[in-house]
Amino acid sequence: MIEMIIEKIYDPQTIEQHWYHTWESKHFFAPSLHGNPYCIMLPPPNVTGSLHMGHGFGFTLIDVLIRYHRMCGDNTLWQAGTDHAGIATQMVVERQLNLQNQTRHDLGRDAFVEKIWNWKQESGGHITRQLRRLGASIDWTRERFTLDEGLSNAVREVFIRLYEEGLIYRSKRLVNWDPVLLTAISDLEVTNQEEDGHLWHIRYPLIDEPDHYLIVATTRPETLLGDVAVAVHPDDERYRHLIGKQVVLPLTNQTIPVIADTYVDPLFGSGCVKITPAHDFNDAAVGKRHQLEPINIFTPTAHLNENTPQHYRGMERFAARKQIIQDLTEKNLIEKIEAHKIKIPRGDRSQAIIEPYLTYQWYVKSKPLAEPAIKAVENGDIVFIPENWNKTYFQWMHNIEDWCISRQLWWGHRIPVWYDDKKNIYVGQNENDVRTRYQLSPDLTLTQDEDVLDTWFSSALWPFATLGWPDNTKEFEAFFPTNTLITGFDIIFFWVARMIMMSLKFTGKVPFKEVYITGLIRDSEGHKMSKSKGNVLDPIDLIDGITLDALIKKRIYGLMQPAMAKKIEKNTQHEFPNGIPNFGTDALRYTFCSFASYTREIRFDINRLAGYRNFCNKLWNASRYVLMNTEDKETHASSDMILSLPDRWIMTRLQQTISEAHQALKNYRFDLFAQALYEFTWNEFCDWYLELSKPILTNETSSKEMLRGTRHTLVSVLESLLRLLHPIIPFITEEIWQRVAPLADKKGESIMLAPYPQYDAKLINEKSKLELEWLKNIIIAIRTIRSEMNIAPGKLLPILLRKGVKFDHENEKQHQHLLITLAKLESINWLKPDETAPSSATAFVGELEIFIPMAGFINKQEETERLQKEIAKLEKELTFISNKLMNPQFIDKAPAEVVNKERAKQSELSATVAKLKKQMEELERI
Repeated sequence: MIEMIIEKIYDPQTIEQHWYHTWESKHFFAPSLHGNPYCIMLPPPNVTGSLHMGHGFGFTLIDVLIRYHRMCGDNTLWQAGTDHAGIATQMVVERQLNLQNQTRHDLGRDAFVEKIWNWKQESGGHITRQLRRLGASIDWTRERFTLDEGLSNAVREVFIRLYEEGLIYRSKRLVNWDPVLLTAISDLEVTNQEEDGHLWHIRYPLIDEPDHYLIVATTRPETLLGDVAVAVHPDDERYRHLIGKQVVLPLTNQTIPVIADTYVDPLFGSGCVKITPAHDFNDAAVGKRHQLEPINIFTPTAHLNENTPQHYRGMERFAARKQIIQDLTEKNLIEKIEAHKIKIPRGDRSQAIIEPYLTYQWYVKSKPLAEPAIKAVENGDIVFIPENWNKTYFQWMHNIEDWCISRQLWWGHRIPVWYDDKKNIYVGQNENDVRTRYQLSPDLTLTQDEDVLDTWFSSALWPFATLGWPDNTKEFEAFFPTNTLITGFDIIFFWVARMIMMSLKFTGKVPFKEVYITGLIRDSEGHKMSKSKGNVLDPIDLIDGITLDALIKKRIYGLMQPAMAKKIEKNTQHEFPNGIPNFGTDALRYTFCSFASYTREIRFDINRLAGYRNFCNKLWNASRYVLMNTEDKETHASSDMILSLPDRWIMTRLQQTISEAHQALKNYRFDLFAQALYEFTWNEFCDWYLELSKPILTNETSSKEMLRGTRHTLVSVLESLLRLLHPIIPFITEEIWQRVAPLADKKGESIMLAPYPQYDAKLINEKSKLELEWLKNIIIAIRTIRSEMNIAPGKLLPILLRKGVKFDHENEKQHQHLLITLAKLESINWLKPDETAPSSATAFVGELEIFIPMAGFINKQEETERLQKEIAKLEKELTFISNKLMNPQFIDKAPAEVVNKERAKQSELSATVAKLKKQMEELERI
């Protein structure tokens, strides 16, 4: 039996885990098997991962849609699962081995992979537990893993079909090579950081004129041993006569040609560029155009190999650089050395400098797959929201390159390719399947390819493979294509585009109909959240709270630079002097929704989070008021009940808010959805309607029918409001709804299974809106005067009314009781149109004049002195700021945001001073 009155203090931690366990244990997250199908795929987080702010943001928005559509009666599925995360997961287990002075090679491939599976079983569920803390209403019984047997079968099937159609092939090309992890990696796994470097200007002697040189500028002198040409722009008059001639490659006995190519920028450096096709992506394109054979000078670990002069072989690349610079200097082949800022590509896992490296890899021919994927967006089968992301999608897709899908790892989908001793290629589900397909002799020795597939390959199949493809399952029939994808703009190409390509190729259908692209969560100053900046926020810390000491330890853990750690400690102390309080999940979810506009970047301000925690408190306290005033009372609708003006008004505003809510979610304007519900809850239901209900509930003259009407309105509006809010704040709404629903004659096990409120035009009463707005305007006007004149809030005031129209007179007469109670009035009297009012504070509502006689309500002398002191203080501060803004040095040197802040302060102070002076004038007239 649930206690009807909720606890006095709202404590999110006591209700959140209880309700999530209840929902999950009762299988409320499962599809209902009736209604229109609605399905969203969870972008699979890494199995190694922890929930970060981007996850929290995106997954909250998905859950809002899932809960909304479930309540709207749709057959709703949120398909969950995790990604095996090849490099990340392998690194976690390799680090564990390193602590035992072992490597994966000591164990061997099979034992190492088994060890990773054991790790996944023990530690791989961390992020799914965190998702539960976020309130994600995922059908966990259908959770998938990109390496489970069903998805592995789908991956092999796709590879085989693409290979048989000639869309997968093996080729030797340049890739992003990590010399620490010894694997190719994708562009997404490379971070480009600007660092201090140098530009070496090297002399390349002309073969016909040894005393003359071409000066070539490079940031990587060690790669000159792999140069195959020097390029100049064909229109560069300085070098046109040298095109086709030969130059000596420094430190070698080789010569290389001078070629012409428009790739060269004549204005950069000397206008001459060394061409090293095996170690630079742009140079590779130039080399291909001119049919130049690339020369690889590195080993997989980035040491110089056998293609370099004997005395450099075996040297690590940066040691070789140092030696090469020394040798060039001794031979007088360095023209000059300049300091130069350069972009350094680093692997996001190993932090090693990435090497463009020539190696055999497996590729997917992308253009044939991209063409139908482009058309799907062009013809509207798939819609990007906001629409401007179409341009990004088209730009990538029209310039698509073949996709490198192989990785030199042990953890992942092993490439389903086998070789015989003659390196012939055989493709199949397994070795037995290969022997059957190709009718191979049992005696023929076969060896499987050592590489695994890029993690994005299996992720590209996620929308249909998780639903059972290649089998035509009932889930696939019901939920594919899915409805919506919510994801970040940084993976439009890496994941979104590839899902579209693969789905169209293998199902003939688009994977989803709408793609909502979220902005990137940054800190309150607009900086990217990163470990090195020490500004990372953990969603779980925002939910549970964290002490200052614990937060500092978390932020500086693993940092190798003491100075950086000290700076982060100081910044954290300044930002969170008392640590982070426990805001609860609902407050965090509301904050995420309020930020979800169409903008590209989102500044996360923790003050907003505090504001939404206050919102939850407000809803809690309002619900306590409703329950305390309706417990054991008649609250059900009846034919004889009377609805007061406030009752009719709040019913009208509720219907309009319902309409706004549906429209906002239809347009993926989560921010407007959150704003509409906030405005209605805080400003209209709590601040106005509950206050307006008090005079009715406490007035001895209120009829039984009117009391019933107000009590019914209290519970029915609150119950509808809880259902409106549930998709954003599921925990608090469930806790309160369990008590309110019976009073509102609503049945059901859970609010999440109750119907979402629908707009009902019959409940709109436009007249009540006009009358209540009139009442509000007068009360606000009186409260404003009371505040400006420093009159005590509880002091009863007489007011005089003059002029006005018939509407004003009728409303005052009809709703005088409400006006007197809420404005805290002693009396209301009308003046004749030409009657002079005594010295008063005055306000206007339309043509109606409102007078509050001041005599006897304030001490004129004391109030004058108070105002004079306040004006003097503010004018002094205003003079200081104005002088600062007239100082050219401040304007020129201070950051724009600082200057703008000072200007805003100047404007605010000016307005306040003007208001206080106006109050002085009012006092003089008394």
